[in-house]
Amino acid sequence: MREWKIGEKILRLVEGNIALLDTEAIVNAANKNLKLGGGVAGAIKTFGGPSIQEECDRLAPIEVGQAVITGGGQLKAKYVIHAVGPVYGEGDEEAKLASATRASLEIARDRQIKSIAFPAISTGIFGFPLERCSQIMLPVAIDFLKKHDYPKIIVFCLYGQEAYRIFEATAQGLLEEYK
Repeated sequence: MREWKIGEKILRLVEGNIALLDTEAIVNAANKNLKLGGGVAGAIKTFGGPSIQEECDRLAPIEVGQAVITGGGQLKAKYVIHAVGPVYGEGDEEAKLASATRASLEIARDRQIKSIAFPAISTGIFGFPLERCSQIMLPVAIDFLKKHDYPKIIVFCLYGQEAYRIFEATAQGLLEEYK
């Protein structure tokens, strides 16, 4: 685990399964139809139970770059924010990934959610390169922490050592001044 203080707020990196985190909200790397399939969504489905998919079915579909919120079912997290990232190669992916990240943070801000955890959105089956993902998601998160009262803590929960190392290197470069 690694963390940086940004004013009174915290940016934290952890390696593990996001569905097991004890944050107020976790972000699901969703598809447009909000179907909980494999990867992050599969873990959320497994640990959160059927109520999350039932809520998703009422909210779907949404567009790439958008996000919606549901309850957390049986997860430790009270909420799941479902953010639809781009499929690598579909065009305008970087703007869409930034939009999905920002949309999730705006929901957290509007609901005064204190802590939120993100996966590396679109890096699984959607094929987005991990390093580029870190270079898009981290600056959006850091900027949001600087400008808004909520969330107070943003966690990036990365699956596997490679993803963790890549996000840590990017964060270190961006947050040199916060050592």
